[in-house]
Amino acid sequence: MLKRLTNSILLAVIPTILIWLPFFFRWQNVLGVPIPENGMATVVANYDGPLYIVVAKTLYDPILAKAFPFDIPSEYYAAHFPLFPLLIKAFALPLGFPYAMLFVTVLSSIFALYFFQLLIGEFVEKKHILWLTLVFALFPGRWLIVRSIGSPEPLFIGAIIASLYYFRKGKYLWAGIFGAIAQFTKSPAILLFIGYAVTIVTTETQKLATMSSSKWLKQSKPLSYLPLFFIPLALMGVFYFYKIQMNDVLAYFHSGDNIHLQFPPFQVFNYTQPWVGSFWLEDILFVYLFGALGLAKLMRQKEDALYWFTGILFATLLFVSHRDIIRYGLPIVPFLFIAFRDTLISKEFKFAFAILIIPIYLYSLAFISNNVMPISNWAPLI
Repeated sequence: MLKRLTNSILLAVIPTILIWLPFFFRWQNVLGVPIPENGMATVVANYDGPLYIVVAKTLYDPILAKAFPFDIPSEYYAAHFPLFPLLIKAFALPLGFPYAMLFVTVLSSIFALYFFQLLIGEFVEKKHILWLTLVFALFPGRWLIVRSIGSPEPLFIGAIIASLYYFRKGKYLWAGIFGAIAQFTKSPAILLFIGYAVTIVTTETQKLATMSSSKWLKQSKPLSYLPLFFIPLALMGVFYFYKIQMNDVLAYFHSGDNIHLQFPPFQVFNYTQPWVGSFWLEDILFVYLFGALGLAKLMRQKEDALYWFTGILFATLLFVSHRDIIRYGLPIVPFLFIAFRDTLISKEFKFAFAILIIPIYLYSLAFISNNVMPISNWAPLI
């Protein structure tokens, strides 16, 4: 346990520090990539970090939200679920809100990498665990980016990994607890509950097909699955909190242009969509390709719980109309690693990954340098 924790800390902290260094020391550029002159303010101002600071300070109070320098309706904050901002608030007294946000993100990254080690250890030999965790710490680049700015994704993804780890072991209480943590963090966690429901129904149906109903009733333990309902209960809890704070139990659905699901599928290629705005979209084809290939591999490997969650979330990606679609797909990345594990531990991949390390770093710096919210007055955020 101590070794896993140490590895998680090192792999979470060192890459993030390397990302922060050019901003902290205000370097002009790194291998030609320009670095803004605002120092760590650039990192803190990355979307949607400042909005989570607003939630941490106001707890969705629409009157208090008006004091912040963002020209958005107060309902918009309901798209930002409460657990991440509550953790920011918990560490704000000693650190201040901006650095508390970064601290919680790094802490969440350690949590995610720790449980990734536990889960991947179920599928590969011990000697491959550290390597795969190193790859997961850095790839894809969008994952490294969200681990280096103020972002709920590490907490969200870590909780999903932990929940599925315990679900596979039949420890449904812990699966439900971590599933609820994921749900308090981001709305798509409800897909985890749907994945569990489908997995349980299909598994129990297959058992029923091979034995008598009386024997099935004796072996089946439906009450053991009850903790999984912590997940939808957590969602109801969030909505009830919105009712108290914003007087609107459906505030999430009234948050404006935040739910980027469009029908029919593949509307991301409609370059006139406000959150697309580009026809340079070929990389999205690779997201679909590797998602579909990984899903097929998980099905062939008979990893039902991983398959159903990955499949359901991947299906929603086909309806997402947003240029940053890779961020929406990050929750399935750990399970694609499991699907492609034989490739990822090969010498060929290690050679290819060595070539990718510097481009990933430069891409991260370029993205963070430009994905910045305009902030005219920092005083309310500090």
